[in-house]
Amino acid sequence: MAGRLSDPSDPKRLSAVKRRVRTSAPVAALIAGALVVLLAAPAQAKYTVDIDAPRSVKSLLKDHLDLARFAKRDDVSDDQFEFLVTAVPKDVRNLISTEGYFTPVVRTDVTTGDDGKRNARLSVDPGPQTKVAAVQLHFTGAVTTEDRAQENAARFAFSINEGDPFTQSGWDDAKNAALKALQSKRYLGAKIVRSQACINPRTQIADLSVTFDSGPTFTLGKLDISGTKRYPSWIIDHVNPINPGEVYDVTRLNELQRQIQNTPYYASVAIDTDSDTKKPLETPMHVKVSEYPYNSIRYGVGYATDTGFHIQGAYSYLSTFNAAYPFIISGRLDQTQQYGRVQLAMPPDSHGWVNAVFSSYTITDVSSTNIYRARAGVQRSRSRQNIDTTFALTFHDDRLTQNLPNPSTARALVPSWSWVRRNVDDPLFLRHGNIMRAEASFAVKGVMTDQTFARLYTNLQQYFPLGKNDIMLFRAEFGGVFTSGPSSGIPASLLFRAGGANSVRGYSYLSIGNNVAGSILPAKYMVTGSSEYQHWFTHDWGGAGFFDIGTVTDTWNERVFEPGVGIGARWRSPVGPINVDLAYGLKNKSIKPYLTLGIAF
Repeated sequence: MAGRLSDPSDPKRLSAVKRRVRTSAPVAALIAGALVVLLAAPAQAKYTVDIDAPRSVKSLLKDHLDLARFAKRDDVSDDQFEFLVTAVPKDVRNLISTEGYFTPVVRTDVTTGDDGKRNARLSVDPGPQTKVAAVQLHFTGAVTTEDRAQENAARFAFSINEGDPFTQSGWDDAKNAALKALQSKRYLGAKIVRSQACINPRTQIADLSVTFDSGPTFTLGKLDISGTKRYPSWIIDHVNPINPGEVYDVTRLNELQRQIQNTPYYASVAIDTDSDTKKPLETPMHVKVSEYPYNSIRYGVGYATDTGFHIQGAYSYLSTFNAAYPFIISGRLDQTQQYGRVQLAMPPDSHGWVNAVFSSYTITDVSSTNIYRARAGVQRSRSRQNIDTTFALTFHDDRLTQNLPNPSTARALVPSWSWVRRNVDDPLFLRHGNIMRAEASFAVKGVMTDQTFARLYTNLQQYFPLGKNDIMLFRAEFGGVFTSGPSSGIPASLLFRAGGANSVRGYSYLSIGNNVAGSILPAKYMVTGSSEYQHWFTHDWGGAGFFDIGTVTDTWNERVFEPGVGIGARWRSPVGPINVDLAYGLKNKSIKPYLTLGIAF
């Protein structure tokens, strides 16, 4: 706006002044001196601005009206102030028209106080807000015959409906959202060929019309990889889930990006595709990566209600044998557990599977029970779009001590399978969908195993949206070890305990189990469940009420359920949902606070 202000130092203005001066040399000298003074010290217009307007437009005027913005400066001349005041009606109309107000009444009053400081008072009646009377969306191109579902998705994404207030930002957002939805599958080259908003200021109605051209169907081709220097580019080819010739789908590109980032080699991944409608078939996928160095050290500190303060760290060397074999040493220390692990993995094979050997040692001290667990084994794992699968063969060697004498030991060689499926609308801020986890394992006595058993575990979390601001969450968990012998013959780390922030709230961490002389021992069977209702008062802040219940037992007929109820606060933080809960255990009659990072997986 500064370019619109009248500036006495402007050469054109100065030239005009000189042309009007026709007098004698002494008078000319006097005028020239006055001009020098004027140029050296222009008059300053110290002023304040008061805006009387409805809340719907007041903040807009405060932030963007030139007269209000320039009040913060100390270099506005009298001429510039007068110009700003004169421009107020036009500027107000231009600004509030973006919010759908086209017939405003504007009054400007300027007063001067005893101290010479001016005050500009603006009174703005924006008039009625324009409403949308009609919305017409037209489609041309292949979408009209190939994929009407994609056309419907674009229509659904257009967020303005008849009767809604018209705003320029809402109009732009609706068009862009519909175009993005159309481009997300098949029609990468889709574009808007015509858009029109017909505004009738007299009747305060708007008729909207947009025409989308889908263009042809795009298919995906081969990878064009750049940025690989330390690690072979075939790693990316091996984790690529997309086959040449597949119909373009942005969700598949997102899956490819996740697959690459799930490997330990790349710090960042960017994927782009050509959108030339003249070459839609097998369009290349441009993958640009930034690699991690061979050696890296990561560490961090934190706090959780269940385990207290913790410190953790890991060292990685990603090119063992000069063949991109990741070697990782990791560890964690907290108030209940000390943990260390060593792993050597291979790069992903041509089907995306990763083979690894590992060993670990864990000491857990909670509920007057100490478990010393040593593990060593091999595993084969793969992560696909929504499903993670792992096969493993692990040797467990556990020792358990408690308040009673004579610690117990148990060993087992355990083949196992684990499977996780995530079918959710958002990986961080979930509103709809479910997460399922299942595990199965067994061991046979005499094969490096003390006692024959089979073990099953499953966990389900289901999210239901209720309107725009409410969510219902259900969680169910079951674990069972099936054997004809006592639980003492099973490695303690394969048995179950419950209680805590992610289990049964209202009870201490892992405090639900077999109580033997004050020690809470793990048992063969566990069942827990939870229901939670969330209401979001704003986009970032919400509240919750919940009911949890669970039991852990060696004998199902002797089960005792432990219920808990509570309330909590929810915050959508930049790093994920933060949950603060206060729960009451109905069985133990105690109140427990919880602070958790509410990522579901």
